[in-house]
Amino acid sequence: MGQIGDGTSSITLTPSATTEYSHATSAGTTVITDSVRTAPFMDTQAPLTDASDASLESVSPEALVPEAPPKTNQEYIEDLVKQARSAAGKLASLSTTVKNQALLAMADGLETKTDEILAANEEDLKAFEEGEKGKAFADRLRLTPERIAEMAKGLREVAKLPDPVGESLKMWQRPNGMLVGRVRVPIGVIGIIYESRPNVTADSAALCLKSGNVCILRGGSEAIHSNRAIAAVLAEAAEKAGVSAGAISLVERTDREVALELLKQDRYVDLIIPRGGESLMKTVTEESRIPVIKHDKGICHTYVDLDADLAMAKTICINAKVQRPSTCNAMEALLVHEKVAKVFLPELVKELSEAGVEVRGCAKTCQIASEAKPASEEDYGQEFLALILAVKVVKNMDEAMEHIDRYGSRHTEAIITNDYGRGLRFLREVDASAVMINASTRLNDGYQFGLGAEIGISTTRIHARGPMGLEELTCSKFVVYGSGQVRE
Repeated sequence: MGQIGDGTSSITLTPSATTEYSHATSAGTTVITDSVRTAPFMDTQAPLTDASDASLESVSPEALVPEAPPKTNQEYIEDLVKQARSAAGKLASLSTTVKNQALLAMADGLETKTDEILAANEEDLKAFEEGEKGKAFADRLRLTPERIAEMAKGLREVAKLPDPVGESLKMWQRPNGMLVGRVRVPIGVIGIIYESRPNVTADSAALCLKSGNVCILRGGSEAIHSNRAIAAVLAEAAEKAGVSAGAISLVERTDREVALELLKQDRYVDLIIPRGGESLMKTVTEESRIPVIKHDKGICHTYVDLDADLAMAKTICINAKVQRPSTCNAMEALLVHEKVAKVFLPELVKELSEAGVEVRGCAKTCQIASEAKPASEEDYGQEFLALILAVKVVKNMDEAMEHIDRYGSRHTEAIITNDYGRGLRFLREVDASAVMINASTRLNDGYQFGLGAEIGISTTRIHARGPMGLEELTCSKFVVYGSGQVRE
Protein backbone atom coordinates (compact mmCIF):
# COMPACT_ATOMS: atom_id res chain seq x y z
CA MET A 1 0.00 0.00 0.00
CA GLY A 2 1.31 3.45 -0.83
CA GLN A 3 0.08 6.89 -0.02
CA ILE A 4 0.20 10.29 -1.63
CA GLY A 5 -0.96 13.01 0.71
CA ASP A 6 -0.51 14.66 4.07
CA GLY A 7 -1.46 13.56 7.52
CA THR A 8 -4.97 14.94 7.28
CA SER A 9 -6.27 14.12 3.86
CA SER A 10 -4.48 11.84 1.47
CA ILE A 11 -4.77 9.69 -1.56
CA THR A 12 -4.39 6.12 -0.38
CA LEU A 13 -3.22 3.98 -3.24
CA THR A 14 -3.75 0.25 -2.80
CA PRO A 15 -2.91 -2.30 -5.49
CA SER A 16 -6.09 -3.78 -6.87
CA ALA A 17 -6.93 -7.34 -5.98
CA THR A 18 -9.19 -7.82 -8.96
CA THR A 19 -8.64 -8.20 -12.65
CA GLU A 20 -9.20 -4.86 -14.35
CA TYR A 21 -9.63 -3.59 -17.86
CA SER A 22 -10.10 -0.11 -19.23
CA HIS A 23 -12.54 0.75 -21.95
CA ALA A 24 -14.22 3.82 -23.36
CA THR A 25 -17.89 4.06 -22.56
CA SER A 26 -20.56 5.96 -24.39
CA ALA A 27 -20.32 8.39 -21.51
CA GLY A 28 -16.96 9.51 -22.80
CA THR A 29 -14.99 8.73 -19.65
CA THR A 30 -12.35 6.05 -19.25
CA VAL A 31 -13.29 3.62 -16.49
CA ILE A 32 -12.08 0.38 -15.01
CA THR A 33 -14.28 -2.66 -14.70
CA ASP A 34 -13.69 -4.91 -11.73
CA SER A 35 -14.48 -8.24 -13.31
CA VAL A 36 -13.96 -10.06 -16.59
CA ARG A 37 -16.08 -12.42 -18.63
CA THR A 38 -14.84 -16.00 -18.45
CA ALA A 39 -15.41 -18.64 -21.08
CA PRO A 40 -17.81 -21.47 -20.17
CA PHE A 41 -16.23 -24.48 -18.51
CA MET A 42 -15.63 -27.27 -21.02
CA ASP A 43 -14.99 -30.91 -20.11
CA THR A 44 -12.12 -31.79 -22.40
CA GLN A 45 -12.59 -35.51 -21.59
CA ALA A 46 -16.21 -35.69 -22.73
CA PRO A 47 -16.83 -37.45 -26.05
CA LEU A 48 -17.98 -35.24 -28.90
CA THR A 49 -21.48 -36.64 -29.28
CA ASP A 50 -24.21 -34.96 -31.21
CA ALA A 51 -25.37 -33.37 -27.95
CA SER A 52 -21.93 -31.99 -27.21
CA ASP A 53 -21.66 -30.73 -30.78
CA ALA A 54 -24.96 -28.99 -30.33
CA SER A 55 -23.80 -27.39 -27.09
CA LEU A 56 -20.62 -26.19 -28.80
CA GLU A 57 -22.62 -24.70 -31.60
CA SER A 58 -24.55 -22.66 -29.02
CA VAL A 59 -21.35 -21.07 -27.72
CA SER A 60 -20.31 -17.90 -29.53
CA PRO A 61 -16.84 -17.89 -31.13
CA GLU A 62 -15.84 -14.95 -28.94
CA ALA A 63 -16.46 -17.01 -25.80
CA LEU A 64 -13.86 -19.56 -26.91
CA VAL A 65 -11.13 -16.92 -27.32
CA PRO A 66 -8.87 -16.71 -24.24
CA GLU A 67 -9.06 -13.45 -22.35
CA ALA A 68 -6.11 -11.10 -22.69
CA PRO A 69 -4.02 -10.68 -19.52
CA PRO A 70 -4.76 -7.60 -17.40
CA LYS A 71 -3.10 -4.44 -18.59
CA THR A 72 -0.12 -3.24 -16.64
CA ASN A 73 -0.36 0.17 -15.00
CA GLN A 74 1.89 1.56 -17.71
CA GLU A 75 -0.32 0.18 -20.47
CA TYR A 76 -3.44 1.40 -18.69
CA ILE A 77 -2.17 4.97 -18.36
CA GLU A 78 -0.73 5.06 -21.88
CA ASP A 79 -4.10 4.04 -23.32
CA LEU A 80 -5.87 6.68 -21.24
CA VAL A 81 -3.54 9.57 -22.16
CA LYS A 82 -3.54 8.62 -25.84
CA GLN A 83 -7.31 8.76 -25.87
CA ALA A 84 -7.17 12.11 -24.09
CA ARG A 85 -4.68 13.51 -26.59
CA SER A 86 -6.86 12.30 -29.45
CA ALA A 87 -9.82 14.22 -28.00
CA ALA A 88 -7.80 17.39 -27.40
CA GLY A 89 -7.64 18.57 -30.99
CA LYS A 90 -11.39 18.24 -31.49
CA LEU A 91 -12.22 19.92 -28.20
CA ALA A 92 -9.90 22.86 -28.91
CA SER A 93 -11.91 23.75 -32.01
CA LEU A 94 -15.35 23.06 -30.57
CA SER A 95 -17.76 25.99 -30.81
CA THR A 96 -18.77 28.01 -27.78
CA THR A 97 -22.40 27.04 -28.37
CA VAL A 98 -21.70 23.32 -28.15
CA LYS A 99 -19.54 23.75 -25.06
CA ASN A 100 -22.21 25.77 -23.31
CA GLN A 101 -24.91 23.26 -24.22
CA ALA A 102 -22.73 20.51 -22.79
CA LEU A 103 -22.19 22.42 -19.55
CA LEU A 104 -25.92 22.98 -19.11
CA ALA A 105 -26.61 19.31 -19.80
CA MET A 106 -23.95 18.35 -17.26
CA ALA A 107 -25.60 20.56 -14.64
CA ASP A 108 -28.99 19.00 -15.34
CA GLY A 109 -27.43 15.55 -15.08
CA LEU A 110 -26.02 16.25 -11.61
CA GLU A 111 -29.41 17.34 -10.35
CA THR A 112 -31.20 14.41 -11.96
CA LYS A 113 -28.72 11.90 -10.51
CA THR A 114 -28.47 13.49 -7.06
CA ASP A 115 -29.71 10.37 -5.25
CA GLU A 116 -27.21 8.12 -7.03
CA ILE A 117 -24.35 10.51 -6.29
CA LEU A 118 -25.31 10.77 -2.62
CA ALA A 119 -25.48 6.98 -2.35
CA ALA A 120 -21.98 6.70 -3.79
CA ASN A 121 -20.75 9.42 -1.45
CA GLU A 122 -22.21 7.56 1.51
CA GLU A 123 -20.02 4.58 0.66
CA ASP A 124 -16.96 6.82 0.74
CA LEU A 125 -18.00 8.48 4.00
CA LYS A 126 -18.55 5.17 5.74
CA ALA A 127 -15.10 3.92 4.82
CA PHE A 128 -13.54 7.29 5.63
CA GLU A 129 -15.05 7.63 9.08
CA GLU A 130 -14.04 4.08 9.95
CA GLY A 131 -10.43 4.86 9.05
CA GLU A 132 -7.73 6.61 11.04
CA LYS A 133 -8.60 10.11 9.83
CA GLY A 134 -12.01 9.97 11.52
CA LYS A 135 -14.85 12.42 11.32
CA ALA A 136 -12.78 15.59 11.70
CA PHE A 137 -12.05 15.77 7.98
CA ALA A 138 -15.22 14.18 6.66
CA ASP A 139 -16.58 17.63 5.82
CA ARG A 140 -14.17 17.84 2.91
CA LEU A 141 -15.56 14.61 1.53
CA ARG A 142 -19.25 14.92 2.38
CA LEU A 143 -21.81 15.76 -0.30
CA THR A 144 -25.32 17.00 0.43
CA PRO A 145 -28.21 17.87 -1.88
CA GLU A 146 -27.27 21.51 -1.33
CA ARG A 147 -23.65 20.94 -2.31
CA ILE A 148 -24.65 19.06 -5.43
CA ALA A 149 -27.00 21.91 -6.29
CA GLU A 150 -24.07 24.30 -5.83
CA MET A 151 -21.98 22.15 -8.18
CA ALA A 152 -24.72 22.33 -10.80
CA LYS A 153 -25.03 26.09 -10.28
CA GLY A 154 -21.29 26.40 -10.82
CA LEU A 155 -21.53 24.60 -14.16
CA ARG A 156 -24.28 26.97 -15.29
CA GLU A 157 -22.21 29.97 -14.18
CA VAL A 158 -19.27 28.74 -16.25
CA ALA A 159 -21.59 28.42 -19.25
CA LYS A 160 -22.46 32.11 -18.86
CA LEU A 161 -18.82 33.22 -18.79
CA PRO A 162 -17.10 34.50 -21.96
CA ASP A 163 -15.21 31.84 -23.88
CA PRO A 164 -11.51 32.74 -23.66
CA VAL A 165 -10.47 30.57 -26.61
CA GLY A 166 -9.68 32.63 -29.69
CA GLU A 167 -9.61 35.95 -27.83
CA SER A 168 -7.16 38.37 -29.43
CA LEU A 169 -4.84 39.69 -26.74
CA LYS A 170 -2.86 42.12 -28.84
CA MET A 171 -2.19 43.00 -32.50
CA TRP A 172 0.48 45.22 -33.99
CA GLN A 173 1.87 46.07 -37.42
CA ARG A 174 5.52 45.80 -38.38
CA PRO A 175 7.27 48.29 -40.73
CA ASN A 176 7.04 45.79 -43.61
CA GLY A 177 3.25 45.74 -43.29
CA MET A 178 3.07 42.35 -41.55
CA LEU A 179 0.48 42.07 -38.76
CA VAL A 180 1.57 40.16 -35.65
CA GLY A 181 -0.82 39.17 -32.89
CA ARG A 182 -1.37 36.92 -29.91
CA VAL A 183 -4.54 34.88 -29.28
CA ARG A 184 -5.66 32.63 -26.44
CA VAL A 185 -5.59 28.89 -27.05
CA PRO A 186 -6.20 25.88 -24.77
CA ILE A 187 -3.27 24.41 -22.90
CA GLY A 188 -4.24 20.97 -24.20
CA VAL A 189 -4.41 17.97 -21.85
CA ILE A 190 -4.42 18.75 -18.13
CA GLY A 191 -3.93 16.15 -15.42
CA ILE A 192 -5.51 17.08 -12.09
CA ILE A 193 -4.49 15.16 -8.97
CA TYR A 194 -6.53 16.02 -5.90
CA GLU A 195 -7.64 14.85 -2.49
CA SER A 196 -10.98 14.35 -0.77
CA ARG A 197 -13.25 16.98 -2.34
CA PRO A 198 -15.63 15.42 -4.89
CA ASN A 199 -16.74 18.89 -6.03
CA VAL A 200 -13.31 19.32 -7.60
CA THR A 201 -14.35 16.70 -10.15
CA ALA A 202 -17.22 18.86 -11.40
CA ASP A 203 -15.41 22.20 -11.16
CA SER A 204 -12.35 20.90 -12.99
CA ALA A 205 -14.33 19.22 -15.75
CA ALA A 206 -16.41 22.37 -16.32
CA LEU A 207 -13.50 24.78 -16.46
CA CYS A 208 -11.40 22.52 -18.65
CA LEU A 209 -14.28 21.95 -21.06
CA LYS A 210 -15.13 25.65 -21.41
CA SER A 211 -11.47 26.57 -21.92
CA GLY A 212 -11.08 23.82 -24.54
CA ASN A 213 -8.89 21.51 -22.46
CA VAL A 214 -9.16 17.77 -21.97
CA CYS A 215 -8.96 16.82 -18.28
CA ILE A 216 -7.60 13.64 -16.74
CA LEU A 217 -8.97 13.48 -13.22
CA ARG A 218 -7.13 11.60 -10.49
CA GLY A 219 -9.00 11.93 -7.20
CA GLY A 220 -8.18 10.30 -3.90
CA SER A 221 -9.15 6.73 -3.13
CA GLU A 222 -11.23 8.02 -0.21
CA ALA A 223 -13.61 9.64 -2.74
CA ILE A 224 -13.47 7.03 -5.49
CA HIS A 225 -17.19 6.14 -5.44
CA SER A 226 -18.24 9.78 -5.44
CA ASN A 227 -15.82 10.74 -8.19
CA ARG A 228 -16.84 7.77 -10.32
CA ALA A 229 -20.53 8.69 -10.04
CA ILE A 230 -19.96 12.39 -10.78
CA ALA A 231 -17.57 11.80 -13.68
CA ALA A 232 -19.91 9.30 -15.32
CA VAL A 233 -22.80 11.79 -15.21
CA LEU A 234 -20.68 14.62 -16.58
CA ALA A 235 -19.06 12.62 -19.35
CA GLU A 236 -22.32 11.08 -20.54
CA ALA A 237 -24.05 14.45 -20.70
CA ALA A 238 -21.10 16.08 -22.45
CA GLU A 239 -20.85 13.40 -25.12
CA LYS A 240 -24.57 13.55 -25.84
CA ALA A 241 -24.16 17.29 -26.39
CA GLY A 242 -21.41 16.77 -28.97
CA VAL A 243 -18.17 16.58 -26.97
CA SER A 244 -15.69 13.90 -28.01
CA ALA A 245 -15.33 10.78 -25.89
CA GLY A 246 -12.28 11.02 -23.66
CA ALA A 247 -12.58 14.77 -23.06
CA ILE A 248 -13.43 14.01 -19.42
CA SER A 249 -11.32 11.07 -18.27
CA LEU A 250 -11.27 9.59 -14.79
CA VAL A 251 -8.42 7.45 -13.47
CA GLU A 252 -10.07 4.74 -11.40
CA ARG A 253 -7.13 2.57 -10.50
CA THR A 254 -5.94 3.60 -7.07
CA ASP A 255 -2.44 2.11 -7.19
CA ARG A 256 0.29 4.58 -6.30
CA GLU A 257 2.18 3.40 -9.38
CA VAL A 258 -0.68 4.60 -11.60
CA ALA A 259 -0.33 8.16 -10.31
CA LEU A 260 3.43 8.02 -10.79
CA GLU A 261 2.99 6.64 -14.30
CA LEU A 262 0.69 9.54 -15.17
CA LEU A 263 3.41 11.98 -14.11
CA LYS A 264 5.73 10.49 -16.75
CA GLN A 265 3.44 11.13 -19.72
CA ASP A 266 4.99 14.40 -20.91
CA ARG A 267 4.44 13.36 -24.52
CA TYR A 268 0.66 13.42 -24.10
CA VAL A 269 -0.07 15.57 -21.02
CA ASP A 270 0.74 19.29 -21.05
CA LEU A 271 0.19 20.31 -17.43
CA ILE A 272 -0.29 18.76 -14.00
CA ILE A 273 -2.31 20.55 -11.32
CA PRO A 274 -2.06 18.95 -7.86
CA ARG A 275 -4.49 20.00 -5.13
CA GLY A 276 -3.82 18.74 -1.66
CA GLY A 277 -1.45 18.53 1.25
CA GLU A 278 2.28 19.00 1.54
CA SER A 279 3.11 15.33 0.94
CA LEU A 280 1.13 15.28 -2.31
CA MET A 281 2.82 18.46 -3.52
CA LYS A 282 6.25 17.08 -2.70
CA THR A 283 5.62 13.81 -4.51
CA VAL A 284 4.18 15.44 -7.62
CA THR A 285 6.87 18.11 -7.97
CA GLU A 286 9.66 15.58 -7.44
CA GLU A 287 8.29 12.88 -9.74
CA SER A 288 6.65 14.80 -12.57
CA ARG A 289 8.22 15.16 -16.00
CA ILE A 290 5.33 17.48 -16.84
CA PRO A 291 5.12 21.18 -15.85
CA VAL A 292 3.33 21.58 -12.51
CA ILE A 293 1.17 24.40 -11.12
CA LYS A 294 0.92 23.83 -7.38
CA HIS A 295 -2.21 24.46 -5.34
CA ASP A 296 -0.46 24.22 -2.01
CA LYS A 297 -1.61 24.33 1.59
CA GLY A 298 -3.19 27.49 2.94
CA ILE A 299 -1.52 28.93 6.03
CA CYS A 300 -3.51 32.17 6.00
CA HIS A 301 -3.00 35.05 8.44
CA THR A 302 -5.09 38.01 9.52
CA TYR A 303 -3.26 40.94 11.11
CA VAL A 304 -5.33 43.34 13.26
CA ASP A 305 -3.52 46.67 13.12
CA LEU A 306 -3.27 49.50 15.61
CA ASP A 307 -5.90 51.59 13.80
CA ALA A 308 -8.33 48.77 13.02
CA ASP A 309 -12.08 49.07 13.44
CA LEU A 310 -12.27 46.41 16.16
CA ALA A 311 -15.94 45.57 15.63
CA MET A 312 -15.26 44.95 11.95
CA ALA A 313 -12.10 43.04 12.83
CA LYS A 314 -14.04 40.70 15.12
CA THR A 315 -16.64 39.97 12.44
CA ILE A 316 -13.96 39.30 9.82
CA CYS A 317 -11.88 37.06 12.11
CA ILE A 318 -14.84 34.92 13.16
CA ASN A 319 -15.89 34.47 9.54
CA ALA A 320 -12.34 33.66 8.41
CA LYS A 321 -12.00 30.90 11.03
CA VAL A 322 -15.49 29.54 11.66
CA GLN A 323 -17.46 29.76 8.41
CA ARG A 324 -15.78 26.69 6.90
CA PRO A 325 -12.53 25.79 8.65
CA SER A 326 -11.61 22.83 6.45
CA THR A 327 -10.88 24.99 3.40
CA CYS A 328 -7.47 26.21 2.26
CA ASN A 329 -8.47 29.89 2.55
CA ALA A 330 -9.60 29.68 6.18
CA MET A 331 -7.56 31.73 8.65
CA GLU A 332 -5.07 29.59 10.55
CA ALA A 333 -3.23 32.31 12.50
CA LEU A 334 -4.23 35.67 13.95
CA LEU A 335 -1.73 38.45 14.65
CA VAL A 336 -2.79 41.37 16.86
CA HIS A 337 -1.02 44.67 17.52
CA GLU A 338 -0.05 44.86 21.19
CA LYS A 339 -1.75 48.24 21.70
CA VAL A 340 -5.20 46.85 20.87
CA ALA A 341 -4.73 43.28 22.13
CA LYS A 342 -6.07 43.90 25.67
CA VAL A 343 -9.26 45.42 24.30
CA PHE A 344 -9.72 43.15 21.28
CA LEU A 345 -8.69 39.65 22.32
CA PRO A 346 -10.83 38.89 25.43
CA GLU A 347 -14.15 39.27 23.63
CA LEU A 348 -12.95 37.70 20.38
CA VAL A 349 -11.43 34.64 22.07
CA LYS A 350 -14.59 34.18 24.13
CA GLU A 351 -16.79 34.21 21.01
CA LEU A 352 -14.42 31.91 19.14
CA SER A 353 -14.44 29.47 22.05
CA GLU A 354 -18.24 29.54 22.12
CA ALA A 355 -18.17 28.67 18.42
CA GLY A 356 -16.06 25.60 19.20
CA VAL A 357 -12.66 27.04 18.27
CA GLU A 358 -9.62 25.95 20.26
CA VAL A 359 -7.44 29.05 20.60
CA ARG A 360 -3.72 28.46 21.02
CA GLY A 361 -1.93 31.65 21.94
CA CYS A 362 1.43 33.12 22.82
CA ALA A 363 2.18 33.99 26.46
CA LYS A 364 0.65 37.47 26.13
CA THR A 365 -2.50 36.06 24.54
CA CYS A 366 -2.93 33.56 27.39
CA GLN A 367 -2.53 36.35 29.95
CA ILE A 368 -5.18 38.46 28.23
CA ALA A 369 -7.70 35.70 27.36
CA SER A 370 -8.21 32.95 29.91
CA GLU A 371 -9.83 30.61 27.35
CA ALA A 372 -6.62 30.42 25.29
CA LYS A 373 -4.21 27.49 25.62
CA PRO A 374 -0.44 27.91 25.26
CA ALA A 375 0.72 27.60 21.68
CA SER A 376 3.77 25.60 20.64
CA GLU A 377 6.24 26.72 18.00
CA GLU A 378 4.76 24.12 15.63
CA ASP A 379 1.34 25.75 15.86
CA TYR A 380 2.62 28.73 13.90
CA GLY A 381 2.92 27.55 10.32
CA GLN A 382 0.40 24.75 10.79
CA GLU A 383 -2.54 24.20 8.44
CA PHE A 384 -5.12 22.93 10.92
CA LEU A 385 -8.11 22.62 8.57
CA ALA A 386 -10.17 22.49 11.75
CA LEU A 387 -11.57 24.71 14.50
CA ILE A 388 -8.12 25.52 15.86
CA LEU A 389 -6.49 28.96 15.71
CA ALA A 390 -2.97 30.12 16.57
CA VAL A 391 -2.82 33.67 17.99
CA LYS A 392 0.16 35.94 18.58
CA VAL A 393 0.48 39.47 19.91
CA VAL A 394 3.04 41.50 17.91
CA LYS A 395 4.77 44.81 18.56
CA ASN A 396 3.98 46.38 15.19
CA MET A 397 3.21 45.70 11.52
CA ASP A 398 6.86 44.97 10.76
CA GLU A 399 6.84 42.07 13.20
CA ALA A 400 3.54 40.88 11.75
CA MET A 401 4.93 40.87 8.20
CA GLU A 402 8.10 39.10 9.35
CA HIS A 403 5.94 36.42 10.98
CA ILE A 404 3.90 36.01 7.79
CA ASP A 405 7.04 35.76 5.68
CA ARG A 406 8.45 33.06 7.98
CA TYR A 407 5.36 30.93 8.52
CA GLY A 408 2.99 31.70 5.65
CA SER A 409 2.46 29.56 2.55
CA ARG A 410 2.03 32.51 0.12
CA HIS A 411 -1.68 31.73 -0.14
CA THR A 412 -3.88 34.47 1.40
CA GLU A 413 -3.00 37.23 3.86
CA ALA A 414 -5.17 40.02 5.28
CA ILE A 415 -4.77 43.22 7.26
CA ILE A 416 -7.53 44.98 9.20
CA THR A 417 -6.73 48.68 9.39
CA ASN A 418 -8.11 52.15 8.82
CA ASP A 419 -4.66 53.53 8.04
CA TYR A 420 -4.49 53.91 4.25
CA GLY A 421 -0.70 54.11 4.12
CA ARG A 422 -0.10 50.98 6.19
CA GLY A 423 -2.74 49.13 4.23
CA LEU A 424 -1.02 49.94 0.93
CA ARG A 425 2.37 48.98 2.36
CA PHE A 426 0.93 45.62 3.45
CA LEU A 427 -0.41 45.08 -0.09
CA ARG A 428 2.96 45.90 -1.65
CA GLU A 429 5.28 43.99 0.67
CA VAL A 430 3.39 40.85 1.67
CA ASP A 431 3.99 37.99 -0.76
CA ALA A 432 0.87 35.90 -1.41
CA SER A 433 -1.50 34.91 -4.20
CA ALA A 434 -4.05 37.31 -2.68
CA VAL A 435 -3.49 40.14 -0.18
CA MET A 436 -6.53 41.80 1.36
CA ILE A 437 -7.43 44.92 3.29
CA ASN A 438 -10.44 44.72 5.61
CA ALA A 439 -11.79 41.48 4.17
CA SER A 440 -11.97 37.82 5.18
CA THR A 441 -9.39 35.41 3.80
CA ARG A 442 -12.34 33.17 2.87
CA LEU A 443 -13.01 35.53 -0.03
CA ASN A 444 -9.96 34.35 -1.98
CA ASP A 445 -12.12 32.24 -4.25
CA GLY A 446 -12.99 32.08 -7.93
CA TYR A 447 -16.71 32.68 -7.37
CA GLN A 448 -16.09 35.58 -5.02
CA PHE A 449 -13.65 37.17 -7.48
CA GLY A 450 -16.13 36.87 -10.34
CA LEU A 451 -14.19 34.18 -12.19
CA GLY A 452 -16.89 31.53 -11.90
CA ALA A 453 -15.75 28.13 -10.67
CA GLU A 454 -12.06 27.74 -10.01
CA ILE A 455 -9.81 24.79 -10.59
CA GLY A 456 -7.94 25.75 -7.45
CA ILE A 457 -5.85 28.52 -5.93
CA SER A 458 -2.37 28.49 -7.40
CA THR A 459 0.55 29.23 -5.09
CA THR A 460 2.93 29.02 -8.05
CA ARG A 461 4.21 32.16 -9.76
CA ILE A 462 4.29 30.77 -13.31
CA HIS A 463 2.12 31.04 -15.27
CA ALA A 464 -0.93 31.60 -13.07
CA ARG A 465 -1.26 32.65 -9.43
CA GLY A 466 -4.32 32.80 -7.22
CA PRO A 467 -7.75 31.44 -8.18
CA MET A 468 -7.47 29.73 -11.56
CA GLY A 469 -10.46 30.42 -13.75
CA LEU A 470 -10.92 30.12 -17.49
CA GLU A 471 -8.24 32.56 -18.63
CA GLU A 472 -5.65 30.90 -16.40
CA LEU A 473 -6.33 27.60 -18.19
CA THR A 474 -5.22 29.02 -21.53
CA CYS A 475 -1.92 30.02 -23.03
CA SER A 476 -1.29 32.09 -26.14
CA LYS A 477 0.09 31.64 -29.59
CA PHE A 478 1.36 34.14 -32.14
CA VAL A 479 -0.57 34.66 -35.35
CA VAL A 480 0.84 36.46 -38.37
CA TYR A 481 -1.03 38.07 -41.28
CA GLY A 482 1.27 38.62 -44.23
CA SER A 483 1.04 39.76 -47.81
CA GLY A 484 4.14 38.13 -49.26
CA GLN A 485 6.76 39.32 -46.77
CA VAL A 486 10.11 37.48 -46.66
CA ARG A 487 13.15 37.92 -44.43
CA GLU A 488 15.84 40.12 -45.95
